[in-house]
Amino acid sequence: MNKYAAEFIGTFFLVLTVGCAAVLGLAGDFAPIAIGSALMVMIFAGGHVSGAHFNPAVTLAVFLRGKCPATDVAPYMGAQVLTGVVAALVTTRVLGSGIDITALDLSGMTLNVFIAEFLFTFALGYVVLNTATAKGTDASSFYGLAGGAVATLAFKGINPDDR
Repeated sequence: MNKYAAEFIGTFFLVLTVGCAAVLGLAGDFAPIAIGSALMVMIFAGGHVSGAHFNPAVTLAVFLRGKCPATDVAPYMGAQVLTGVVAALVTTRVLGSGIDITALDLSGMTLNVFIAEFLFTFALGYVVLNTATAKGTDASSFYGLAGGAVATLAFKGINPDDR
């Protein structure tokens, strides 16, 4: 399988799961588990093909580590962003027909949201770099579980309903 196709498939199902579980509310309180599980299985399915970045921040981190060729950075990021848009359209047009999508009101929360996004993106990059690209983990395949767990924690951590 082509590495860009693997990035497309993994990113698609990750964003689709976020859309169905969190935006549409189909998973209720289990949304973080659904999202982390989707990321985990997509990492296991595509990790050996593309590295299973599925996120421009992860691609950047892996590139800075020297484990992603410069020639792959723009195509990976382009595929991830394009795929995110496609998955969001599928979620809202097909699965979410009839729901109203409104702008998120961040009044008073903007700084907190950016801080949370930075911290959990850092955590994801940190975990990926230390489970999927480090010398000591070359023969290990637990990076899928670790990546999925970080996504679970990060999603739950930025849920404004838990404040």
